[in-house]
Amino acid sequence: QVQLVESGGGMVQAGGSLRLSCAASGRTFSSYGMAWFRQAPGKDREFAAAINPSAGMTYYASSVKGRFTLSRDNAKNTVYLQMDSLKPEDTAVYYCAARWGVGTSISSDYRYWGQGTQVTVSS
Repeated sequence: QVQLVESGGGMVQAGGSLRLSCAASGRTFSSYGMAWFRQAPGKDREFAAAINPSAGMTYYASSVKGRFTLSRDNAKNTVYLQMDSLKPEDTAVYYCAARWGVGTSISSDYRYWGQGTQVTVSS
């Protein structure tokens, strides 16, 4: 069982930055692919970024590539999503997710989910 706790959400002006953190319980964190998904009001949940268990290979949605950076610290059981050059369309609830194996962009691949953290970007 893996429990995920997100933090770092908040309100920021367009062009600003935020860093989200996702802390995971368990002793096998380094075996899990991790991802961030987001859901804006009235829209479906969408993929933002994913990272593989140990090699650190990352994958990004085209809408965030070049602005978001996903990293992980396996010693701290934590992944970080650095979000720069934020836009109003980035406003959403951001969810951390974990799965055994490589990271993917498909939400149904992920067994474990956090409770979500709100990110609001004002224009």
